[in-house]
Amino acid sequence: MRLFKIFFLLLSFFLLIKRRDSFLGFRPYEPKRLRLVIVELGASFIKLAQVLATRADFFDDAYLEQLKSLHDELPPMSKEEFEEVFHRAFRTNPFESFDPIPIASASIGQVHVASLKGQKVAVKLRRLGIEEQVRKDIRTLKILLYLFRPFFSEYTKNSLEAVIEEFSAMIIQEVSLKKELSNLKKFSTTYKHCKVLFPKPFEEYCSDDALVMEFMEGVRFDDKEGLRRMGIDFRPVLERLIDFYAEQMLVVGFFHADPHPGNLLVTKEAELVLLDFGMVKRIANETRVAIIEMIKSAHERDYELFVSAAKRLGVVAYEAPKGAVAEFVEEMFSIFSDESLSAVNMQRLAFEILESMRELPFKLPQEAIYILRVSAIIEGLGTTYIENFNGVKDILPILQKNIPRALGYKDSLVEMIIDEIKGAPYLVEDFKKTIELASKGELEVQMSPYQLEWMRKELKEYLRPILFSFSLMMGAIFAAVTGYEGVGLLLFGVALVRLLFLR
Repeated sequence: MRLFKIFFLLLSFFLLIKRRDSFLGFRPYEPKRLRLVIVELGASFIKLAQVLATRADFFDDAYLEQLKSLHDELPPMSKEEFEEVFHRAFRTNPFESFDPIPIASASIGQVHVASLKGQKVAVKLRRLGIEEQVRKDIRTLKILLYLFRPFFSEYTKNSLEAVIEEFSAMIIQEVSLKKELSNLKKFSTTYKHCKVLFPKPFEEYCSDDALVMEFMEGVRFDDKEGLRRMGIDFRPVLERLIDFYAEQMLVVGFFHADPHPGNLLVTKEAELVLLDFGMVKRIANETRVAIIEMIKSAHERDYELFVSAAKRLGVVAYEAPKGAVAEFVEEMFSIFSDESLSAVNMQRLAFEILESMRELPFKLPQEAIYILRVSAIIEGLGTTYIENFNGVKDILPILQKNIPRALGYKDSLVEMIIDEIKGAPYLVEDFKKTIELASKGELEVQMSPYQLEWMRKELKEYLRPILFSFSLMMGAIFAAVTGYEGVGLLLFGVALVRLLFLR
């Protein structure tokens, strides 16, 4: 039964992405029904849908609204399941008190309040059997995606496969609470200079089944009434969050990939608290540089440079026509920069342009999936408080001011000059080596993975008719040898025509 539900869910995704009304009598689920099926299927599919909710090119706004409304809130474990997990995590009960009713119940685990050594703590318990279920779901998804693969275009195939691969790698990490503990410790060390608070873990009580940490007080980031009661101005807090993510993604390349409102608290002192470190990503240096260049070119409205950086990031296919994509980008930026447009009109115009540009070769590489998700979540938080808030006019200027640090520039001119003088001998040595290699004919040129991917695709398209014609010629020879000269002659003629005219 579960397998059939997964199959029909993926079939619905297939029809929605292809913009088809039906297939062999089956119609895609209506938006609300789609959401209910996803919740019923549980953790793996809630996480997958949250990733797919970033794809405005895959789904129309009615479906996107339902996908974006998905949260990890699920019924808590049964009493029997809870007791089994608790006793597996804690051989002897170390707590002075422990509330068996969870304060939060998500797809991977649930959180309880307890008292440990006189201190209030939060205890996250992993759901019973969740890892085995997730691994089964991933295998099923990959098999069904393979079956649907021939029906998608090259770019959609690449994007879907990237989504599934990234989702699979991330959720396997997320079901390990030991991995979450490691991420929490790394964040606390790496970003201790930032004005953000992290819960302190009690490592001796942590395992794959349980994570014990200090209980952090505060109101949810999206609790407008709670922030108003505490007299907190939202704008500085939001700017601090954006600055923090600029530090994570542009400067360090190690970021928290799930900053939804339940994972972000604001204290009465207006300090920002970050929770739940299951979804953490590291960005490769070349990806980080491409993102920096995209932000810089967007701020300067250099759309062709923006497209070049997007190609290096892999968001736009290498062979995409730069002019057409630059025109699309310019139209999108002009919409989101227009102060006179309401949020509804902005979204409507953006979707109209997206629909008109569906045939442009956009892709979504693994590295971009969670960056896009984080951007969408932060933009959603901004719109909760600020009318017509959007990434272009409100977030981009904040990111832009962080670019000098992301590029390694110093705060003072003297420091920059000293750094340049220190690096000069290495620059001269590198230049000498380059000249020497060029003079020997040994200079190598490296190509990006996206250029190589394009070359492989072009080579495959070039060789396909040749191989087909060669097969026909071999068939013609075999037919002639076995006495079917007429058939052989016909096959040879078809092969020759194919080579000369149809390639």
